[in-house]
Amino acid sequence: MNKKRQFFPRQVVEAGGNRWDWALLPIVLAVFVLMAYGSQQMVRPYEVGQPLALSLDPSNLPYYLLRTTLRMFIALGASMVFSCVFAALTTKYRVAEKVLVPLLDILQSIPILSFLSITVTAFIALFPGNLLGVECAAIFAIFTSQAWNMAFSAYQGFRTVPAELSEAAHVFQLSGWQRFWRLQLPFAMPGLLWNMMMSMSGGWFFVVASEAISVSNQNIKLPGMGSYIALAIEQSNLSAICWAIFAMLIAVLAYDQLFFRPLLAWADKFRFEETGGDTAQSSWLLTWLRRTERTQQIVEWFGHQLSRSIAVFRLSHDGTSIRARKDQPSLVPQRVWDAVIAAVVFYALWSLVHFIRTEVGWGEVGHVVMLGVYTMLRVVVLLALAAMVWVPVGIWIGMNPRWASRTQAVAQFLAAFPANMVFPVAVIIIVRYHLNPDIWLSPLMILGTQWYLLFNVIAGASTIPTELRHAAKNFGLSGWLKWRRYLLPAIFPSFVTGAITASGGSWNAAIVSELVSWGPTTLKAHGIGSYIAEMTATGDFPRIALGTGIMCIFVMGFNHFVWRRLYTMAESRLHF
Repeated sequence: MNKKRQFFPRQVVEAGGNRWDWALLPIVLAVFVLMAYGSQQMVRPYEVGQPLALSLDPSNLPYYLLRTTLRMFIALGASMVFSCVFAALTTKYRVAEKVLVPLLDILQSIPILSFLSITVTAFIALFPGNLLGVECAAIFAIFTSQAWNMAFSAYQGFRTVPAELSEAAHVFQLSGWQRFWRLQLPFAMPGLLWNMMMSMSGGWFFVVASEAISVSNQNIKLPGMGSYIALAIEQSNLSAICWAIFAMLIAVLAYDQLFFRPLLAWADKFRFEETGGDTAQSSWLLTWLRRTERTQQIVEWFGHQLSRSIAVFRLSHDGTSIRARKDQPSLVPQRVWDAVIAAVVFYALWSLVHFIRTEVGWGEVGHVVMLGVYTMLRVVVLLALAAMVWVPVGIWIGMNPRWASRTQAVAQFLAAFPANMVFPVAVIIIVRYHLNPDIWLSPLMILGTQWYLLFNVIAGASTIPTELRHAAKNFGLSGWLKWRRYLLPAIFPSFVTGAITASGGSWNAAIVSELVSWGPTTLKAHGIGSYIAEMTATGDFPRIALGTGIMCIFVMGFNHFVWRRLYTMAESRLHF
C-alpha cells in the first residue's frame, strides 16, 4: 500500500512549533461542553405519554441540531464497530459467513418502523423514569439506517484483498489480529470512509421517523431536527422547513470539514498502489493538527499502544514449525452446522404457516405479496435509472481529486437532504394536476438512496491504482472499449456494494414515500411500504409482522439471485 505520507511527519511538527497547542484548547473544551450538555438532556426524567415541548421557533434550531448530530455520531461509532466485527468474522470463518451474510440481508430489509415498533417499548422498560429509553430507541433506529451499508463495504473490502498481499501475510505468519490491523482494515479503509459519509448522510433520510415516533397510536417527538421537520410538515409551515434546510446545510459543512475531510486525506496513504499518485485529498484541519506537538504525542501514544497489542496477539510459532502447516478441515462440524441451519429454517417455516393460519389468513398474504411486486418493480426501474446517471458521474468525480474535494460537501448535503422535505412539493403538484400517485410518488423512493451508488462508485474510482491509469492511457483506450476493459471492471465491486445497499434502502424508503402527507392531504401509492406504514400507525402487530416478513423475502430473494452472483463475479473476475 502507498505509505508515502506519514500521519504526522516530524519535520512538519518541528516547523509548526507549540503555538498551535493552545489554539486547539478552546475547540476541545467547546466540543466536550456541548457533548456533556446534550448527554445530560438525554437522561432527564420522562414519563410515558408525557408530551415533550417542541417549537418551530428558529432560535431552537441550534439546540435541536446538537441533539440530532450527537445521536447520529453515537450511531455512527456503533456502526463502525459492528462493520469491522461483521467483516472480520465473515471473511475468517466460512461457518459464520453462512449465517451472518443472510442475516444482514434480513436486517437490511426490515423497515425502520418495524424496528421502532419493537424496540421503543423494550427500551422504555429498560430505562424507566427518564428519557434515555426513548433516546436509545431513536439512536438504535438511526443505527439501523447506517450500519448495513458500512458492513457491506467492509465485507467487500476484506473479501477483495489482492492475492499477493494475502500471500505476503501468510509468508510473514501474521496472526488474525495482525492481519486485521495490518492488511484487511487498511485495504478497506478508503471505501469504508466513503460509506461512512454515505451512512451519516443517509441517516438524515430516516431521522424524521427516528425522532418523531408514531407507534400503537402514541406519538413521541424527541427534540431534534427530525421532530422539527415532522412538526413543520404537520403544520404546513414552509418557512420552518426552509430554516431546517439551512441548519442542515451548516451541519453538513461542519462535519465535512472537521471530521470526514481530514479522515479521507489521512486514509489516502492506505491506497493500494506501487507508485505515488495525484489523487490525494487535502484538509486544512489535518494540516493544522500536523503542526501541533501535543497532538503528535497523543497520536504516537495511541500508535504505540496499538503496536503493543499487535505484538501481544502474534503467533507463537514461525513458518518452519509443524504448527504452521494447514490441517485438512474436518467436514463433520460443517455438516452439523448445515443441519442446524436447516432445522432452524424448517422451524421458521412451520411457525410462519401457523402464524398465517391463525392471525391473518392466506387471502391477506396474497394481497401483501402483490403489493410487494408493485414495490419491487418501482425499486428495479428506479435503481436502473439511477445507475445510468450516477455511475459515469461517480467515476468522473473519483478520478478527478480536485473536483472530488469541491463536490464532496455538496454530495453529502444532497444525500442528507430528507425526502420528507420534498413531500409538500410532490403532494401539491400531484393534487394540482390530478396525477397518478402510483407513478409520481415512486421517484421519492430513490431520492435518499441513489447516493449509495454515487458514493460507492466514487470510492471505487478514487482507489484505482495510478499505474493502471497510466497503462490505460498509454494503450490509448477510448470509447466503449475503455469502459468495458478498464473503468467498469475497476469500479464493479464498489458498484455492487452500492447497488445492494441502495436496493435495501429503497425498500425501506418505500414506507415513507408510498404514503405521504402535507397538512390534511394524504396521498397513497399501492405497495408494501404504504401497507406497513398504515399497520404501524394503527398498531396492528400481526400485519406489521406479515408485511415485514414478505418484504424480507423479496429483498433476500433479490440479493441471492442477483446481487450475490454479481458479488461472486466481482471477487473472481472483475476487480484489480
